[in-house]
Amino acid sequence: MDPRHFRLLNDWQHGFPRVAQPFAALAAAVGMGEGEVLDLYRRWCADGVVSRIGPVVATRRVGASALVALAAPAERLAAVAARVSAVPEVNHNYEREHRLNLWFVVTAIDAARLDAVVAAIAADTGCAPIVLPMEEAHHIDLGFDLRGSGNAGASAPPRLAAGAPCALAGIEQALMGALQRGLPLEPRPYAALGERIGLSGAMVAELIDDWLASGVLRRFGVVVRHHELGYTANAMCVWDVADGEAAELGRRLGAEAGVTLCYRRRRSLPHWRYNLFAMIHGKARDEVLATRARIAQRLGLDDWPHAVLFSRRRFKQRGACYLPEPSYA
Repeated sequence: MDPRHFRLLNDWQHGFPRVAQPFAALAAAVGMGEGEVLDLYRRWCADGVVSRIGPVVATRRVGASALVALAAPAERLAAVAARVSAVPEVNHNYEREHRLNLWFVVTAIDAARLDAVVAAIAADTGCAPIVLPMEEAHHIDLGFDLRGSGNAGASAPPRLAAGAPCALAGIEQALMGALQRGLPLEPRPYAALGERIGLSGAMVAELIDDWLASGVLRRFGVVVRHHELGYTANAMCVWDVADGEAAELGRRLGAEAGVTLCYRRRRSLPHWRYNLFAMIHGKARDEVLATRARIAQRLGLDDWPHAVLFSRRRFKQRGACYLPEPSYA
């Protein structure tokens, strides 16, 4: 890849410029024209390499979310997955190697809506979902380093108290709803976005800065799709760790190079015993397994019951939508 193009994909996953003309700023940094940079991002978005340029919301700081799994009969898996993917509140939906073969993430405006979405999926599919809420985040969507470590290496946002969602003011809700799909790919995106909801471009940028400082957003920048970039081996690695040791092990696990996500979730006995999760992505299955083995040996993780669930099919992947998008006149 052209080194300038690589930088545009990798270097602004964090700290995307919040200036009047951010694409011009990137163009100056890499030695290209503003129009060239915009054309690249438009092409990458159209091809699925880039999901969006925008916010990654901190878990439980806006709305409600949970990982959900169910066991779909093999002959009905595609149909059940299509029903799940059709739900607007579902943003990720994967088949994985396990008796519980369909795994998806639900994000909703509040816990009541999340419960209603899960109940509707159960009623429509005839499959009993298990819901696995997050209890502690150790490394969540802080970027995907395309140099190979899987961890973009930026510092984590301020640690926030569990179960402390923030109450966004009306105009902030409107902006968050408009931003969920990403910035408009045009020369003055903040002004264009602000015009839709009655804010100046400078106020849009200021509110994003405030959300980053307070930990409402984990990052603001280029969100890439790893599969389209060749990282096609995707493993969810899980352990059943004693609750008293999970926080420390999770902290150490989340700091390991190669771990792209790490968090502790509530068990759902007797169906699901594991509470510590880590995602590892690579370009080949053997590479992912070798990375996992090195990490587990170093941390003594495999002294605990464990499993590895590779993804088989990706049915849906997009940014989370916690809030309704505003309608524009």
